[in-house]
Amino acid sequence: MAQLLERLPSGSRIAVIRLRSLGDCVLTTPALALLKAHRPDLRIQVIVEDRFAGVFQGNPDVDAILPPRIPPGRPELVLNLHGGTRSMALMMASRGGIRAGFAHHAYSLLYTDRIPRAQEILGVERKVHTAEHIASAMFWMGVPQTEIPRARLAADDVAPSSYAVLHPFASAPEKTWTAAGFLKVARYLKDQAGLDPVFLAGPGDDANLFAPFQVYRNAPLAQVKRLMAGARLFIGNDSGPAHVAAAFGVPVVVLFGPSDPVTWAPWRTEAQVITSSGPIEQIKAEQVIAAAEALRVAA
Repeated sequence: MAQLLERLPSGSRIAVIRLRSLGDCVLTTPALALLKAHRPDLRIQVIVEDRFAGVFQGNPDVDAILPPRIPPGRPELVLNLHGGTRSMALMMASRGGIRAGFAHHAYSLLYTDRIPRAQEILGVERKVHTAEHIASAMFWMGVPQTEIPRARLAADDVAPSSYAVLHPFASAPEKTWTAAGFLKVARYLKDQAGLDPVFLAGPGDDANLFAPFQVYRNAPLAQVKRLMAGARLFIGNDSGPAHVAAAFGVPVVVLFGPSDPVTWAPWRTEAQVITSSGPIEQIKAEQVIAAAEALRVAA
């Protein structure tokens, strides 16, 4: 049987369902770059929640960004990279000619083409990074297997300067290092490394403790990308902003709680990953400072 991409006529539309989250969306972009480089004739549409649409804005590999509704027309291929119930409903409603997704997804019997494990595609039996996992789908579809590139994000009006971005929040308490630790690291950056600390906070985050420094509260994703692209250093918990920083090649220090750093480490950038054998609170500020110094970042 011909590989999936060989079955698509020139100019075919591919609807890629990637509803959320920030890190997953960022780590989808290497796969899209591989696909577009191999088949530049394909028209790639990304179906994504509005709050994460900015990940794909300005990306030359993406021809259209669509909200999570039934895409107009009938795409020749619907590629479900999300796998949840909502994405399955969107896939079926789109009436795509080919419906593809990973075989481990719930309700994968709805796919016409089921993608096997990344390890089987890549010919390895180790844990794989999320970027590898998503890119393996492209290799299985017919893209020649090659090195997986860095994530691709676009930012306008970038003005590099002597500042470091710190993200002291995360999606769960067990992934969140202490505010006291971040403040100690911020003072080190200001006093010893000559870098102005800039804190990043989301809409539900209490950033009052970081008020002595500049804080970007609930900034639009376009502004976050611009901020990251101009930074000299990023320090934060294992969360989406770390992957945004890595996409711009910013040196990164990431603190891990229960998440697996093999799967979620910064992709294709200079990085220091800090883990703890116990709760994340056991990580010492001195460890984080040493990691920053190891990246040799200064004003």
